[in-house]
Amino acid sequence: MSSKNEKDSPLGDVIKKVVSIGVGAAFMTEDTVKNLLGDLPLPKDIISGLVQNAKSAKEDFSNSVREEISQHLNKVDPKKVIAEVLDGYDIEVNAKFSFKKKAKQENE
Repeated sequence: MSSKNEKDSPLGDVIKKVVSIGVGAAFMTEDTVKNLLGDLPLPKDIISGLVQNAKSAKEDFSNSVREEISQHLNKVDPKKVIAEVLDGYDIEVNAKFSFKKKAKQENE
């Protein structure tokens, strides 16, 4: 058993970084994950596996969100929503129009 605290060991730092990257990977691009992992002293096959896992996690997350939104929108009746908005709200439109002279072209 080492006298060093596990928190202070280089291996502990690497594990912490890999775990934090894994958690945030769903919100990162593949290149960002590769760049972050490239700084760590890990074999290329492990980095490739982690990048693939990050990519899968991102796809799973986006598919899950897409499915949830789709299920929710399937329950919404657009005619009913529009009727509720028109019945419950006054509509006010503020518009501003301005005309700006075009820059003259060289051949004119």
